[in-house]
Amino acid sequence: MNLPTAMPPLAAIDMGSNSFRLEIAEVQPDGSYRRIEYLKETVRLGAGLDAEGMLTEVAMQRGLECLRRFAQRLSGFAPQHVRAVATQTLREARNRNAFLLRAQEALGFAIEVISGREEARLIFAGVARLQPSDEKRLVIDIGGRSTEMILGRGRKPVTAESFQVGSVGLSVRFFPDGRFDADSFRAAQVAAGAELEEGFNLFRPAMWKQALGSSGTVGAVSQILAANGVTDGRITPDALRWCIEKSLAAGSMDKLDLAGLKEDRRAVVGGGLCILYTLLTQFGIKELLPAKGALRQGVIFDLVERLQSSAGFGAAITDMREASVQGLQRRFGVDVPQARRVRELSLRLHGQLAGGRTPREVQRELGWAADLHEMGMMVSHHDYHRHSAYLLSHVDAAGFSQNQLQRLGDLVLGQRGGLRKLERQLADESFLWQVLALRLAMIVNHARTDLPASTLRVERQGRKLMVGMPASWPNHQPRAVFLLQEETQAWARSGLLDVTLR
Repeated sequence: MNLPTAMPPLAAIDMGSNSFRLEIAEVQPDGSYRRIEYLKETVRLGAGLDAEGMLTEVAMQRGLECLRRFAQRLSGFAPQHVRAVATQTLREARNRNAFLLRAQEALGFAIEVISGREEARLIFAGVARLQPSDEKRLVIDIGGRSTEMILGRGRKPVTAESFQVGSVGLSVRFFPDGRFDADSFRAAQVAAGAELEEGFNLFRPAMWKQALGSSGTVGAVSQILAANGVTDGRITPDALRWCIEKSLAAGSMDKLDLAGLKEDRRAVVGGGLCILYTLLTQFGIKELLPAKGALRQGVIFDLVERLQSSAGFGAAITDMREASVQGLQRRFGVDVPQARRVRELSLRLHGQLAGGRTPREVQRELGWAADLHEMGMMVSHHDYHRHSAYLLSHVDAAGFSQNQLQRLGDLVLGQRGGLRKLERQLADESFLWQVLALRLAMIVNHARTDLPASTLRVERQGRKLMVGMPASWPNHQPRAVFLLQEETQAWARSGLLDVTLR
């Protein structure tokens, strides 16, 4: 990757289940990576999920205090140069939205909850860029509540999966009081194997030449092995058995005295060892090497691509989300010419409504919603907008966070029908103008024919709008006029806008 221009310092925040990490780095014009600063705090958010799947207030406070400290370091950073991602704990937490509101206020930047597969893709991006190779590789990342496995070659991930087992979750379940015994280790390995075994055919030994381990658990165990002279840092089944035997001899995590074992890993070392041993034995991994690169570096490289793509620096630099949208159009048989018509008009109308002051990302969001507004027709033409919304809210799409997909789902849900279903979302003025532009573009293009670019125009003064149409429409486009009249009445009933048709 040779960048057209030098990039400013960028920041990535990885809100993991065990630790929160902040990485600030520069990506040079030749594509090389230079770390400026790295901060890590053990928050153990994943240990704060109660039996009902709710984050406890104590756990939330640990996270919020860390984010406030990160915010001090990020003072002066532009929003587009910071990306914060949250992983498995916030994928699971039933009260995640309440926590995210407080977390975003504490950090001062938006926070994206990413899917397991998106997390895996970004992990591989970090490893592939910082440790390049043309070999077929298996990359493994054991987090606090999930384990990601990625098969790829060069910079291209071929298969990426996320499994809901991690060092924090397994430790809390099988070593709740910190005691180590053979039965607990055996039970934890069986539980890990039950979660991981469905990935065996995807990641069997014949499919890769080298296995790499990214991030916390692998790094912690590698340091223990090297510090005690068991290996040079590579992780093998024999070396893991040595670690487990030492743990059993100690009898508890508090009494475990191993060179290289850091205090912040002590509470989760039991679960981490069980997952690692299960992975190596179950997937035929003779040795696992610590990898350079992790999720946070992948986030920064992905952010570079977004910034360059948004700035229009050539076709070679592409936002992964654009490719995902095109892939979803093919997968769900979207009528692409119709999507193009709706996209072009909705963006033009949105520009008139927003007065040209809209962030580029908001416009791109509306464009993607227009591109995919009919994907639900693959399920049924009846109420297809509801099917489109459901699919977008639940699909895995590389480059998109779960938050972004939910917003796209809300936008396509609002393309037609009553407005009460989106009452909460429409309180956001940015969302309001997006929905209105999309609905008007849908009406104009309901017949699926190309109309002149100047077909419709809108003028806005506060919450009062005038929708202007060609004088010939009452005679030549009576159905469109009828639908526009219905639309003005819908907004009048909502009490949100005063729309006049002229």
